[in-house]
Amino acid sequence: MQRRKIGRTDLEVTEISLGAAALGGLYQACPRDQAMETLQAGWDGGIRYFDVAPWYGLGLAERYVGDFLRAKPEDEYVLSTKVGRLLRPVPTGTVPDYSYVDPLSFDADYDYSYDGIMRSVEFSYARLGLNRIDILYVHDIGGYTHGKARNAAHLRDFLGSGIRALEELKSSGAIKAFGLGVNEVPVCLDVMRDADLDCILMAGRYTLLDRTAVAELLPLCEKKGTSLVVGGVFNSGILATGPVPGSHFDYLPASEAVLAKVAAMEEIARRHGFPLAAPALQFPLLQKIVSSVLIGTAKASTLRRNMQLFEPRIAEGVYAEFEDLTLVAPPLGEDAVRV
Repeated sequence: MQRRKIGRTDLEVTEISLGAAALGGLYQACPRDQAMETLQAGWDGGIRYFDVAPWYGLGLAERYVGDFLRAKPEDEYVLSTKVGRLLRPVPTGTVPDYSYVDPLSFDADYDYSYDGIMRSVEFSYARLGLNRIDILYVHDIGGYTHGKARNAAHLRDFLGSGIRALEELKSSGAIKAFGLGVNEVPVCLDVMRDADLDCILMAGRYTLLDRTAVAELLPLCEKKGTSLVVGGVFNSGILATGPVPGSHFDYLPASEAVLAKVAAMEEIARRHGFPLAAPALQFPLLQKIVSSVLIGTAKASTLRRNMQLFEPRIAEGVYAEFEDLTLVAPPLGEDAVRV
């Protein structure tokens, strides 16, 4: 599988990567054997970049991914995890409902400070059982998760001291790259005014349907040499399922306007003889600053099917037919919270 560089670092990642949120039991349980089978399917298919976070299953996904990678050659894979949430133990049966099924018995507290990031890294080493983390993403900072008022304090903590922790970890060789792992554009612009980032894991904002990142973020990334890792390419599923009853866009039931756009996109794909999921998966890789497309699933069969949709590559000229159907997601209200 082809590899692309991360920012201006020497680190290279495979064009297709595996995200571990579903392995942590997002929306449905993922037993250990199933997680190992899915990870092995990715490895067998050539994936060598794996992304996880303490948040995924409240530690469960880090344990799965660490156990899997421990048996693999150290110099063959790239691993990223995230900082910004610190896990603390809670009594069995009292874990809040964060949409993870059968998570570990922990809850999470936000902490984007120097000390919080350093503690988070140490905890991740312990859960992973590995002595190396290649990329650290600052997870879910921004108004999308916290709302405008609460995020102002988190951003002060991060820019005031947290960024220094990441810079020290990189300069010491403990990590090779750092950036943000978010679902929104504004916080990336805010942070990049004051800090240089190697990469941004952007979910759902540079897709076949949603081009929110195009106007400001992509030009800024090009200028500053910041790579994008693109997740959420199906926009909560609708670009994989099509506009079927119950379709979701951006974590909510799809509006009639979005359903109509996706129906038209599906017709374009059908006319060219491929499923809509194929251009949805391949589209981000047309952009040179995109280093990898992150696939998230807990099923080996789904992962294999999606990986097959990356070949053959769709002619670039086909994408022009989708342009009039793209949209920019409206900004969330300042009190909106996503977890």
